[in-house]
Amino acid sequence: MGEVRKLQKKLRQIGSLEIKISLSPEERFKISRKAELRSRLAELQQQLSGPQQTLGIVADGKQEKMKRHVEDAPEALPSQTPPAPKILKAEKKSKTQETPAPAARLREAGGGAERDRQQERTAPAKMSDHCREVPAERSGSDTEQRQEEAEFACLKSSWEKSKFRLRLLEGHNDIVTCVVAVDNLVVSGSRDTTVKVWHVPTAAEEHKNLGGHTGGVTCLSAPPPEYCKRLARALSLSDKERFILSGSADCNVKIWALSVGQCVKSLYTFNAVTALCFVPEGDGYIVTGSDAGKVQAWSWHTFQNCQSINAHQEAVTSIQAQGPLVFGGSADGGVSVWENRCSDRDPLRLLHHWGGEVTGCGGGGRLTLSPRGDRVFLSYGRAWLKILHWRTGTMSRLTNHSSVTGVTDCVHQTGGLLIGSCYDLANGESSLNLFSLPQCRYLASLTWPDAPRILCFAAWTTGSGDHRWVTGGRDLLVWEQLPSAGKQRGDVTAKRDSRLETCVLESEGDSEDDEDTDDFEDDDDNEGEERRRGGEEEGGSGSWLRCVLQ
Repeated sequence: MGEVRKLQKKLRQIGSLEIKISLSPEERFKISRKAELRSRLAELQQQLSGPQQTLGIVADGKQEKMKRHVEDAPEALPSQTPPAPKILKAEKKSKTQETPAPAARLREAGGGAERDRQQERTAPAKMSDHCREVPAERSGSDTEQRQEEAEFACLKSSWEKSKFRLRLLEGHNDIVTCVVAVDNLVVSGSRDTTVKVWHVPTAAEEHKNLGGHTGGVTCLSAPPPEYCKRLARALSLSDKERFILSGSADCNVKIWALSVGQCVKSLYTFNAVTALCFVPEGDGYIVTGSDAGKVQAWSWHTFQNCQSINAHQEAVTSIQAQGPLVFGGSADGGVSVWENRCSDRDPLRLLHHWGGEVTGCGGGGRLTLSPRGDRVFLSYGRAWLKILHWRTGTMSRLTNHSSVTGVTDCVHQTGGLLIGSCYDLANGESSLNLFSLPQCRYLASLTWPDAPRILCFAAWTTGSGDHRWVTGGRDLLVWEQLPSAGKQRGDVTAKRDSRLETCVLESEGDSEDDEDTDDFEDDDDNEGEERRRGGEEEGGSGSWLRCVLQ
């Protein structure tokens, strides 16, 4: 057992080294031993596995403690889950409708969540009393449950038969760190310092190469069309012009006009930019995060700095907006939630901050997040997806890999679908795991031969509701959903992992914390301790950025 854990630690360390650019001879030697370590680990697992013990399986021996612990987001109900893997046009239409003012929306969301919680507390008693008086109601409830199960079975079957065509976009000469989709364009950022634009219908070649950063590109964001029009008018450009924001380790945020392929504005932030998002509220805001843990807000109208917040102890690795709310995640495991008050000075007001001791996501890794309603889904380089109920600080986790050597690098929500990337350090297998929302029930896993590690993800839909995705990492790939009934064969294999079906969702209190495999330290030497001391001497805040962009 001890040797197994030591091998798992070494493979985690190699997984971290592989995404570096500059490697010492010693580091290259460690990476060269990957195949040998994987072979030895597989041999030990085969020797030690048995009917009562299967090493490397997440939550093995703890399934009797696992329970469903789902708290539905206020905006999503089971009946709203799409019955097939397509986005309904009605959902698209609802997104374009006018929404209340930020403060009103926030109060409405809070009030709705409180009413939901009150209903959840009172519903069991009411149902019990009512059932004694009117037994026929029970059959109605059973009918609804059977209908939900039938819809889920249909959805699951549809994803098991799903077919995708993959197209490789070649042009970057280093790891792709971020991707976004704009109309028929895919925009990618890379450690090679470039931002590239690809036209999806003719994706064999790059559409534009946006060079200007002097450091690796870490993040991208696409402002909505109405905000692009305002800037286009100010610059005397076409109203149809679309803009892209890029952040880089060179401490700059650049605003690019896609049709002309030029940088129209550059913001210097004094720190390496590690995350950013566009907040479409009021006149619009650009919110950036730095490797020093600082969060800053910039006016889209004047491009002046409106606010600087020392929000985290380590690098801010993810920032996402949801209506008037802004969510930030850090390498220290902390998650902050702000309300945008749409003011010229200090527009962000802190609502909640949950530290790494609450989220359990600390350790200096890359924390990415995907918010929806009262829940924030977190990925942090482990075999689980964490779920933070941000109003209360309640944590639960969703098994995303059947092995403790599995890592989750990114998480994304699209329509009624939750998608988590999945990579096994022990054997190099990579896939995307699909779960239905809001119940977080496992649907299927999508993979293909020699699939690379997926570090970033973007999704959109065609006019017919078919999915189109783009994934980045060592390779940049466009996924196009094919008709299930068609004769064309897909490039992706849909498979099922029965172990993920049994490990659905568990409360943090019902399971042990992440085990010793979370440590990258090599037991054969003191390099891990020296690396930590070195990080502390340099300030520690940029450890994640140095790992990814060195």
